[in-house]
Amino acid sequence: MPTIGFIGAGNMAEAIARGLLRAALFSREQIVAIDPNPDRQRVFNEELGIRCNGGKSPAICDVVVLAVKPFVVGEALSAIKSSLRPDALVISIAAGISCKFIESTAGGQPRVIRVMPNTPMLAGKGMSAIAKGTYATDNDVVMADRIFSAAGKTVRVSEETMDAVTAVSGSGPAYIFYLTEALAAAGKAAGLNDTQAAQLARETVIGAAALLEQSKDAPTELRRKVTTPNGTTQAAIETLEAGDFIGLMTKAITAAAKRSKELGK
Repeated sequence: MPTIGFIGAGNMAEAIARGLLRAALFSREQIVAIDPNPDRQRVFNEELGIRCNGGKSPAICDVVVLAVKPFVVGEALSAIKSSLRPDALVISIAAGISCKFIESTAGGQPRVIRVMPNTPMLAGKGMSAIAKGTYATDNDVVMADRIFSAAGKTVRVSEETMDAVTAVSGSGPAYIFYLTEALAAAGKAAGLNDTQAAQLARETVIGAAALLEQSKDAPTELRRKVTTPNGTTQAAIETLEAGDFIGLMTKAITAAAKRSKELGK
């Protein structure tokens, strides 16, 4: 019976675990986790029914998921190195940390898959990019795809593009949340009260995302359908264009990608 262990039981590990249980890919008995935070231990032990910080070590599982912050990946690998099975599949979701770093730190020829998921996995709407390490096999990629498809969609990429993936998709939900904040703040400035502005902004973003998912039209076409010539939407779009909205977003993505590269050094 295959097993999967989480080194780190944060929100992303929780999202992955919930997806695995929901899709019945692994049972609760096949999943273990470890995390120093008592609150995270409680979520896994009590809410998910998954052993966390008790019994079997995640390091000896068939699949080991490194779900820790980038700056502690080296420390985490050093701690589990001696107990890590030679045939284990190691999946890392740490931003900026290369497969080569994990391979060299773990020693030997570990099968490493690097994945960049995002937080909508918690709602079963995640987007995860998967890249193969030096010694990983095509079957390992298939396994990673199955694991992350349980809570969203996946795309296979070369590791060289992972910093861009991190900037666009990994960090992307925060940009949408920030946009929602900005819509609410602007609505309040235009005369709405706090409750009205927050509800209108939130539900508009949710509705637009649902339409984007259901429609066969590209975002550009969907935007065009909302934009009546010389109407209110056009006035707003022209203002955004005058402020170089696309240029500003490009700068933001570039900054995030640069930071991802720095985390790997």
